[in-house]
Amino acid sequence: MITTEELVELTKRDLVLDRASLSDMPQVHAMINEYADRGEMLHRSLAELYEYVRDFTIIREAGGVVACASLHVIWDDLAEIRSVAVKEDLQSHGLGALLVEHCVDEARSLGLSRVFCLTHKPGYYEKLGFNRTEVMSFPRKVWSECIRCPKFSACNEIAMSMDLK
Repeated sequence: MITTEELVELTKRDLVLDRASLSDMPQVHAMINEYADRGEMLHRSLAELYEYVRDFTIIREAGGVVACASLHVIWDDLAEIRSVAVKEDLQSHGLGALLVEHCVDEARSLGLSRVFCLTHKPGYYEKLGFNRTEVMSFPRKVWSECIRCPKFSACNEIAMSMDLK
């Protein structure tokens, strides 16, 4: 759960945690695809981001979107946390962790029993309470994203999950 102290810290820094709007999506698109260009996450088209705008939570400052994350419901008991991105100059300030915690809180409020992510940084997610798991334990629907990945045949991402109940 996001603490009062974390919200106060955001306010001190003139940062706001918010639901994404359609007007935020071009900035989210640029940030995600910057990471994707380095092979750190999947590219997302602007059309896809508009389609999934309701999945996204962002952190904004006066200059625009500085961080984002998405909670995508897969089934009645499972959701994926994806597209976690923070602008380079604001990394290591806890913004990504705050967004992941927010996604976990939202998953709990929806009544989901498990969240997962696929990542190159398992240590980061372990610090947030996730555990390594086998990707084969997830339904096939999860793999619909994997097929689009250029590394599909030689995937190097680690599956991480958190039980919520």
